Amino acid sequence: MDEQGSVLVTGAGGVIGAHAAAEYAKAPGWRVRGLSRRAPREAGWEHLAVDLLDPDAARAGLAEAGDVTHVVFGAYAERPTAHELSAVNVGMLRHTLDGLAAAGAPLEHVTLYQGGKAYGAHMGFFNTPAKESDPRIVQPNFYYDQEDLLREVAAERGFRLTVLRPEGVIGHAVGNPMNLLMVIAVYAAISKELGQPLRFPGSLAAYDALYQVTDAELLARATVWAGQALVADGEVYNVTNGDQLRWRHLFPAFARHLGMASAEPQPVPLAEAMADRRDVWERLVARHDLVPTPYEDLVGWGFGEFIFTSGFDNVSSTIKLRQAGFADCLDTEDRFLELFDRLAARKVVPPLR
Repeated sequence: MDEQGSVLVTGAGGVIGAHAAAEYAKAPGWRVRGLSRRAPREAGWEHLAVDLLDPDAARAGLAEAGDVTHVVFGAYAERPTAHELSAVNVGMLRHTLDGLAAAGAPLEHVTLYQGGKAYGAHMGFFNTPAKESDPRIVQPNFYYDQEDLLREVAAERGFRLTVLRPEGVIGHAVGNPMNLLMVIAVYAAISKELGQPLRFPGSLAAYDALYQVTDAELLARATVWAGQALVADGEVYNVTNGDQLRWRHLFPAFARHLGMASAEPQPVPLAEAMADRRDVWERLVARHDLVPTPYEDLVGWGFGEFIFTSGFDNVSSTIKLRQAGFADCLDTEDRFLELFDRLAARKVVPPLR
């Protein structure tokens, strides 16, 4: 077997990092290490438990990773203010790079993930379709700070880098709250158990606005491509499924697939309302022998509430990525339905019918 390299995936417990590690593990010739606080239930790679928040702990934990050639940086820590968010996430990236340098790792490439916040999606409406050449916004943003650090260190130490910008990542994963697939699947399961139809729980404006998502498996394939394609050196790419959706069209399709009646939208403060439905979910877990996951780790209700109340078009162009040579795409409706089936088959959610 030809040796390709050794990849370190930080944030391997998250939906993005887990799929990136799995994709590298499928490719011949790669040694794959996944770094996360908790060991995954299932993994086809080596697990490292390293605290990236502490520079000394990171240096000690990465001492055994002196052969790493590629880094996929998927680690993320939430903080309440823009300043704190930047400090902690830039710090984790710095500690990773410095820890690997101290270990003598022959680093060749780093993939960094961003998202719609790079265009100001969290602030309200923004220019669409968003292009990688769009100017930065004036609001402080940890994505910019991480990217600036990465470019500075890459220039100093001589490795390549690529920045990927997905949106609304969906994928099969357990214990990864920021996953729109799980928001919808668990919301639907609880609604069904309560004898309610499936309703879009957001605003009418969001129901009709154009949106996009990124399948985690597609993003993982783009990640492996970026790590090896010289054309991707120093570039930023939007990565989505390549189509757009309106929740107005998808929620009735979801209801049919899940064996539920559908009804008109009804705004629901998900973070508040679903916090009181733990007992319903635990009843479903016991009845169907589902994978046990702490309710607070199951779904990011606040994340779902934000997406479902964003009443403006959220569309980014993927032309630059396609022209560079990565032309993979997926039909989002078909993919949602496939993933619902996979969640049920793996006993993450109750049977669909």
